[in-house]
Amino acid sequence: MSRKILVIGAGKSTSYLLDYFLEKADSEKLHLTIGDLNTKIIPDEIKNHPSCKVIKLDIFKDDERERAIKNSDIVISMLPARFHMKVAEDCIRFKKHLVTASYVSKEIKALDAEAKKNGLIFMNEIGLDPGIDHMSAMQLINRIRDKGGKMLLFESFTGGLVAPESDNNLWNYKFTWNPRNVVIAGQGGTAKFIQEGTYKYIPYHKLFRRTEFMTIEGYGAFEAYANRDSLNYREVYGLEDALTLYRGTMRRVGFSKAWNMFVQLGMTDDSYTIENSEGMSYREFTNLFLPYSPTDSVELKLRHYLKIDQDDIMWGKLLELNLFDSKKTIPIKNASPAQMLQKVLEDSWTMAHDDKDMIVMYHKFGFELNGKKQQLDANMVVIGENHTHTAMAKTVGLPVAIATLLILNKKISTPGVQIPISKEVYEPILKELATYGVVFKEYYVPYLGYNPDSVAG
Repeated sequence: MSRKILVIGAGKSTSYLLDYFLEKADSEKLHLTIGDLNTKIIPDEIKNHPSCKVIKLDIFKDDERERAIKNSDIVISMLPARFHMKVAEDCIRFKKHLVTASYVSKEIKALDAEAKKNGLIFMNEIGLDPGIDHMSAMQLINRIRDKGGKMLLFESFTGGLVAPESDNNLWNYKFTWNPRNVVIAGQGGTAKFIQEGTYKYIPYHKLFRRTEFMTIEGYGAFEAYANRDSLNYREVYGLEDALTLYRGTMRRVGFSKAWNMFVQLGMTDDSYTIENSEGMSYREFTNLFLPYSPTDSVELKLRHYLKIDQDDIMWGKLLELNLFDSKKTIPIKNASPAQMLQKVLEDSWTMAHDDKDMIVMYHKFGFELNGKKQQLDANMVVIGENHTHTAMAKTVGLPVAIATLLILNKKISTPGVQIPISKEVYEPILKELATYGVVFKEYYVPYLGYNPDSVAG
């Protein structure tokens, strides 16, 4: 008798996830039901697989949603995080396990007692970031602790970028995920972290000028800007005593300095709307943020405002985006500056059909062992295969799929609302991911942490 898996949502991140289940359908006796509002996006080879059924599913129609969940053994929600709650409540009611790649919300967390009472596993944050970051970090942190080491420093960085062979613009960047998240990154709060025992704060208007740098062998140099709250996982990881805790987003060197131009102009603001945005040219959009001049051109005003010369690479980056084009127009009514900027960027940064993406992750572990301070660095690089089988889909979808099968096979058995930080969860998943080329390279470097004889702080 086959075990029934329900996948709700068949968007960009599900290509590897669906392949994984269908490749193992016979050996693991799996039957897959895929529910989505738009079934046309599901490839024919998936739809026509004998172990697969595709249904049109509107999660706001209670009868449709409840019927699909009731008829499954385990549910995967690949929906946007705000829609998980309806699914989660049904999973409690019908006693079904649930797997998502999203951050644990307060509402989902509140279901922990009910999940435990019913012996249900609600596995969350089991994608890339969050997901692989948790598992790879905890594996190494626990290895260090098992040897008697004391954690002093933990830094973690992740980036969704364009692969080197498809990197053909001055920004060294294309949208490999949700463009809106890129445009509004860092907004809504001050970045917070701990550095050598001192709390540090970076306000949004300074965020992209305070970057860390790192090199990955074979892939060159990268930079990272701070995530909004690096301290979220201090207690979860057991790093309350660590002197440094910093999490950030990786880009190619030079991106942050260039992006800062948009921040200083006000183009990334999402808090108000432009009344006459629809039909406005890119040139008019750019001019919105510059002082009036009866004589100076938009180009000249922008260079004066940002203090950049015509031979500056920053100027070349702005020209490449067609910001001064008077024929290209914004098609959105009452758009915020951030929405208008997103439209401009999508023209230049949308992945071409034959482009490949790249996921990079970089961890730094500083620790004291046998009286000696050491630093272990670990990095992972994954290159996408093509337009559908992207590195992002691989690193988000595969951990979800592997965790689901482990739960079905009772290899993961601890009930409750959780994230993948226990050995029971991360060890078998990381082992399986390695067979798909998702691996970390580790190497020791000189410990770069706090020197008590210095005046740094």
